[in-house]
Amino acid sequence: MALRDFVILVLICLVWAANNIVSKIVVAHWDVPPLFYAAVRFMLVALCTLPWLLPAPRPTWRLVLVALLMGGGNFALLFIGLKTASPSAAAIVSQLGVPITTVLSMLMLGERVRWRRGLGIALTLAGAMTVMWHGAGLEMSSGLWLVAAAALAGSLGAVMMKQMDGVRPLQFQAWVGFTSIWPLAAVSAFIEQDQIPLALAAGWPFVGAVAFSALVVSVLAHTFYYGLIQRYEATLISPLTLMTPLATIAMGVLITHDHFDARMAIGATLALVGVLIIALRPNHVAPLLMAIRNRSQ
Repeated sequence: MALRDFVILVLICLVWAANNIVSKIVVAHWDVPPLFYAAVRFMLVALCTLPWLLPAPRPTWRLVLVALLMGGGNFALLFIGLKTASPSAAAIVSQLGVPITTVLSMLMLGERVRWRRGLGIALTLAGAMTVMWHGAGLEMSSGLWLVAAAALAGSLGAVMMKQMDGVRPLQFQAWVGFTSIWPLAAVSAFIEQDQIPLALAAGWPFVGAVAFSALVVSVLAHTFYYGLIQRYEATLISPLTLMTPLATIAMGVLITHDHFDARMAIGATLALVGVLIIALRPNHVAPLLMAIRNRSQ
């Protein structure tokens, strides 16, 4: 990989990690309702990518469903989860998206999994369970369960997208933004309260957070990322994107003062090693394993 492209990939991972921290601050520290925050973010994404919305790829119903799963559904669950979950724990649990994608690809795409990728799945699950485990058993943290549900939604959308052809990155971003606004805004209006006053109370920092999340993360970082995917092999790019959860953990400890102990360290190590094993196995679903990183993003 050229040094310039490697630096770009490092910056992309740092941007994605920073977005996890920013999202935590917005929904937990500033108390901005998470669904409202997600709706505003996707409204800005939709406005910026509107020229790429049409003509709609076929079948349109599948694109709408994929966009909802990887956009509104994924981020709604993630942002609500971040109300109570720390960015560090969320970054580890969200790695469940990689083995979930592999399992779904077996069921929906006929992908075959050999023992090494099976080991990777087991290690990732063990790592996530370690993070969620307390002395009496699994910690029934609604936040982390919602993060896991977000990973499931993103994985299902990624596998369904594999069954579509000819969708360009900016066109997909346009459909993610356009289809996500309406259900997020409607549900926010129905179940959340004081959205506008709380956003106004947060002031210009909230505007900056939305602009960063929509423009820098969704439009800019993802566009550069898809360009790297097109130039380099998936087995090279995918392991390097593990910088995102590692950077999220580091930023979480430094900025939001996340609790990080030996149990978290063991869980993170198991999960990331498992993801690395899965990602290094060449197969036709490899780009999906990277697409769902976002994950979190």
